Parts: sequence; C-alpha cells; structure tokens
Amino acid sequence: MIIGELFTAAFLPGFMLAMFYVVYILARAYLTPHVVPKVDPTPIPRDEKIRLLKGLALPVLVVFVVLGSIYGGIASVTEASAIGVGGVLLSTMLRGEFSYALLRDAAMQTLATVGMIVWIGIGATAIVGVYNLMGGVNFVSGMITGVSDNPTVIVLVMMVILFVLGAFLDWVGIALLTMPIFVPIIKSLGMDPVWFGVLFCMNMQISFLSPPFGPAAFYLKSVAPPGITLGIIFKALVPFILLQMLAVGILIAFPGITGR
Repeated sequence: MIIGELFTAAFLPGFMLAMFYVVYILARAYLTPHVVPKVDPTPIPRDEKIRLLKGLALPVLVVFVVLGSIYGGIASVTEASAIGVGGVLLSTMLRGEFSYALLRDAAMQTLATVGMIVWIGIGATAIVGVYNLMGGVNFVSGMITGVSDNPTVIVLVMMVILFVLGAFLDWVGIALLTMPIFVPIIKSLGMDPVWFGVLFCMNMQISFLSPPFGPAAFYLKSVAPPGITLGIIFKALVPFILLQMLAVGILIAFPGITGR
C-alpha cells in the first residue's frame, strides 16, 4: 500500500511547510504592517457567522472522511477518492446546488485532466523505454552515482535536477521521466523510497512557484487587479520559494520527520 504510506509519511512534512508559511506571514504582518490589508472593523452578525459555519460543515466533513479513511487504513487511496466523490455529490444535493450541467462540467474537466496525464505517461514511458534500449538509464544512473560516494550529495544532485526541470515542465511529466531512474538509485543506496517520494513532492511544490513557468503565479495573475504584473507576483513568491527549499533541506537532513 505504497500510496497510503506516502500519504501518512507526508503528513508531518506538509504540516511543517504550512507552519513555515504561517510564521512567515505573521512575522511579515508584525514587522511590516503597512503591507497587510486593513481589517474591516464592521462586526459580523452572529446569524451570518452561523450561516458561514454551516456552509463549511459538509466540505470539512468530506475531507475528514476521505483523509481519515486513508490514514486510518480503512480504505485505499482509490477507494477513498470514490468516497470523496460520493460525499461531494451528496453535499451538493443537500445544499441545493446539484445540476446536470455541474456534473457534466466536472466530468469533462476530469476527463481532460486524466487524458493529459495518460498521454504524458505514454510519452514518458516511450522515452524511458528508448533510454533503456540504448542504455541511457544506466548511463544517467552511473553519472549521478559517480558524482560522490556520499549518499546525501547524490540526493542533493537529484534535487537540483528536479528543481531545474520543475521550472520548465509539468510535475507529472517530471515524475514519469525521472522516477524510473532515481528510485532504483535510492534503493541501491539503502534509502527509503517512501521518504524519497515525499521529498520529491516537497521539491515539486517549488515548481508551482518558480519562474518562468510557475503555474501558481499565472493563476494569481488571472485574478489579480490589472496593476499587478507577473514580475510583482514572482518577486512576492521568492520568500515562499526559499521556505520550500528550507523544508526540502530539513527533510534531507532529518528523514525521520516522515515517521519512517
């Protein structure tokens, strides 16, 4: 149950990274209060607070059930995802928001995403297959392992490769291209592949922010006021990229954080 193990092992590293964000935002708000939006002094009526809390109840319950079933070992990730879909459908019905158009749009978006991943997987598998036939995988593995006799240095080299690839490629393609090469090396070094999987995910978090193709920056640009340029957004993302790098470094230095 490798996927379930990855979910369990990723809990503390993910929580650690979230706390880094919280501490940074609080420190920035305290040290430079002029950059923080002013708090609306208008009190929110109690009835409005209750209404908002009721709106959060069902989504939070679905998340709790899905993650709880995975971490509790009750269901596999695939089974838990089916439970999540059923829970979301039920919650939309109870909230009176369910419609055929909503179901169709969700299905089409899911189909587009799955189709993209499948074709990336086919292409990556073909490339890795050609590499294997030509001895490329063995060549790359030998080149990486030949960098140093220190396993930590080898892992750092892998992280640099992933960081560079993350600036230009989608994380799914990176995983399909690099994992067939990196995981056997990790196993040969006597390291835990589940720990390395969490480390890979932490590294890929940087790719969502790193220029020039950080998708999160473009998502923000699509909803930001006209005066906010991509340059401003990327500049604001630098501290978060550094925090993510710090989290990757800590996870390399202290692999026990994953509980493995």
